[in-house]
Amino acid sequence: MSTRNAELASLASLLADRTRAGFCLALLDGRAWTASELARHAGVAASTTSEHLDRLIGGGLLVERRQGRHRYVQLAGPQVADLIEALAAHAEPVAKPAGTLKAATVASALARGRTCYDHLAGRLGVAITDAMTRRGLLDQDGGFALTGAGLDWLTGTLGADARRLRSGRRPLARACLDWTERRSHLAGVAGAYICEHFRANEWIRRIGSDRAVRLTPAGESALHDLLGLDAAAL
Repeated sequence: MSTRNAELASLASLLADRTRAGFCLALLDGRAWTASELARHAGVAASTTSEHLDRLIGGGLLVERRQGRHRYVQLAGPQVADLIEALAAHAEPVAKPAGTLKAATVASALARGRTCYDHLAGRLGVAITDAMTRRGLLDQDGGFALTGAGLDWLTGTLGADARRLRSGRRPLARACLDWTERRSHLAGVAGAYICEHFRANEWIRRIGSDRAVRLTPAGESALHDLLGLDAAAL
């Protein structure tokens, strides 16, 4: 077996466990979680959580930092988030009914709008991506790239720092397969900045402790003014 085959098999084995997969999906909210928070989320013992986290950290999917007696973990970066989101999209080709009213409510909120690590996903994220494409700000046919008009819109209308957008090795724009919509939403530096801008202006608010978000009235107005989107249709 080649080294590449072994590496792929090792990566697959990290996610071939319901608890570890659940941890990674929870961490798609972009925040750092404590081991005890993840244990409560997954309904497993602290000792079991520690073993799973050690494997995920050792495999490069998570990173950790310690603050006092607390151990915080988060996804190792946006590439890992994109991988988890894409795998989730392929893993659930058919929607399954939620078992309880609470589960159905959570699933509906996540499908309507959520964060995928540091960018927007769900119907909200896909709608923004499509609206940008219709307005010539994003080219989905030529490799999913921000156009010149799109860059001007991002730096002019939204006030992004052009140097910051071009710094680092992360792509300016990339497609991320949305696991609920089965279509691409905007990721990369541009997607992260749009999400950050929405948060800073309080155009979106987190729903509870999950990664679901909802548009505020100010956000609904902003979507209409910026991209001609009707929030009622989302």
